[in-house]
Amino acid sequence: MSEPAPTGLVLGPLEVEIMNVLWSARGPVSVRDVLDALNSTRTTPLAYTTVMTVLSRLADKGAAARTKAGRGYAYTAAVADEAALAVREVIRGFGAAAVAHFVDEARNAPDLMARLERLMQEGDRK
Repeated sequence: MSEPAPTGLVLGPLEVEIMNVLWSARGPVSVRDVLDALNSTRTTPLAYTTVMTVLSRLADKGAAARTKAGRGYAYTAAVADEAALAVREVIRGFGAAAVAHFVDEARNAPDLMARLERLMQEGDRK
């Protein structure tokens, strides 16, 4: 059985909540759409400007993509999940050394190493 994925490694708690809205959206969403989704389950509502600021920071981090929509922006998730963002940040920060350490760690986990080898072979075919 696999372990649950950790959350909050790269993103703060509110950022994770907002990304969950983006990940579950069927298309681009406005700040108001995200605000309404978040506030539908909260006892203390968030302010529009709070959600707008966090979405802007998520775009700056590369976790969300934004496109001009009228006078504001529409947002979509730019990464598949938090793990993708974490890996990208580690590789940006440490480059080839991070990849080498990852492979060393994978060697100690046969299932992970087998998956890595499969992914590498699939990549060669593309």
